[in-house]
Amino acid sequence: MAGEAVIDTVTFLGMHSTNDIIRGSCKTFFAQRLHDEIWMSLEHVGWCDDIVWQFPREVQDAYYPFMDTLHTDMAIRRVGYDELDIGAALTNPALTELPMCERLLIGMVVRHNAVLYTVNPRLCQRRDLPVVAVPVVQEKQFPKYLERLYRVSLVLRLSPEAL
Repeated sequence: MAGEAVIDTVTFLGMHSTNDIIRGSCKTFFAQRLHDEIWMSLEHVGWCDDIVWQFPREVQDAYYPFMDTLHTDMAIRRVGYDELDIGAALTNPALTELPMCERLLIGMVVRHNAVLYTVNPRLCQRRDLPVVAVPVVQEKQFPKYLERLYRVSLVLRLSPEAL
């Protein structure tokens, strides 16, 4: 995993933010890396689902074809935390002020010498962690088949606070 790009819930669901700067930047992050491998913890995959499942069935039915296709077509490696990741999260003094969910993710990232790409404001301001803010850029389109699904999926929108 050394040097790998890791994403979190905020970055994945950021593609559906009500803030168009966040939305376009997160979407472009994925569109530009459609053929690259990125890592996502199973916990963060589950959180994405948990948030989406709180919406009415019609919204879920519009959202999931995009999400399913992106997870199938893009090399998103869904990985669980192992004992060493948890140990790193619990013993690294730089992480003690973070919520446990962020400690676990950063523990995994640090232990594997990876980089977390996020729009999480708390993590983006931490210069002592291997975190890179998803850059604000002009929105890039997905390939046509995926862009069509994405446009339909935008029935689901989340405020930045809900991310």
